[in-house]
Amino acid sequence: MTSKQNHVLITEEGYEGKCVALRSISDRTVVASGDDPEAVMQEARDKGSANPVIFFVPSRDITLVY
Repeated sequence: MTSKQNHVLITEEGYEGKCVALRSISDRTVVASGDDPEAVMQEARDKGSANPVIFFVPSRDITLVY
C-alpha cells in the first residue's frame, strides 16, 4: 500500500457529494450516508456506532483546500 492509500478513508464508489459515517477511524466500515450530516450521525448511532467518524466525500476532480 502506498502512503497515499494509507490516508484514503473510503474507496467505494457512489458516495460522491455525500456525508458518510464510518464505524470508527480504525474500522472503516460505512454504516450510513446521506445529504444531512446530522441524520447520517443519528443513523450511524442507531446502528450501534458509539463514536462514528463523519466526513464529506467531494465530487471527483474537485480540489479542496483546508
